[in-house]
Amino acid sequence: MANGTVRAWVDGWVVSRGAAPPVVEAWGYTMDMGQAQHVTRHVLGATEDQVEEDTVREVADAVTGAGVWLKVFAEPDRVTPWLGDGWWIDPEPGYLMSTPLTGDPAPPVPDGYRLRVWSRGGVTRVLLADTDGALAARGQIAPTGATAVADQIETAPAHRRRGLGRFVMGTLAHAAVAHGAETGVLAGTPEGRSLYESLGWRVEARLTSARCTGRAQTKRPGRD
Repeated sequence: MANGTVRAWVDGWVVSRGAAPPVVEAWGYTMDMGQAQHVTRHVLGATEDQVEEDTVREVADAVTGAGVWLKVFAEPDRVTPWLGDGWWIDPEPGYLMSTPLTGDPAPPVPDGYRLRVWSRGGVTRVLLADTDGALAARGQIAPTGATAVADQIETAPAHRRRGLGRFVMGTLAHAAVAHGAETGVLAGTPEGRSLYESLGWRVEARLTSARCTGRAQTKRPGRD
């Protein structure tokens, strides 16, 4: 059974990254990116205990082309044995997270930084620059109705531990609420998880990311 938070993440992610609209499969979703190292992405719709070994094996075995990604919402130690040869497993686990979005006012710009916020193609982007114009922090969010997916949140190493990530997330949330979103969704790293949890986000599922390194001819799983 497909998880609603997974579908919300898929819908917002394709808008945020400019990917093709998701194709609904029996086991989840397929999104085409068209990049050399990220040609296509398969996302299983189930999470945690609902993820079945036979399904993961079926989808993975049908992929033979380099640059195809597989996203499974379960811990890597459980998923890795189900993938055959030719798969690179991201050693860093991810986390599917969500939070209710409130109508809090936009936070004040930190002293010594310049803020720019703009929207295009359904995506709102936040750029926080240093006084010399260098990147300090950034992020983007894609509202798709009642949900909004936060994506590509980044703070430059020289500017970390100054509250800039918190500022970016607050600014993005304010923008998403202005577009009618009520719930935020994201896929975070272990480093980002601590920030998001401090802001009230909760973990919905763990995430395993795998990339096919190439074997033979590509076949789309679940299709003739």
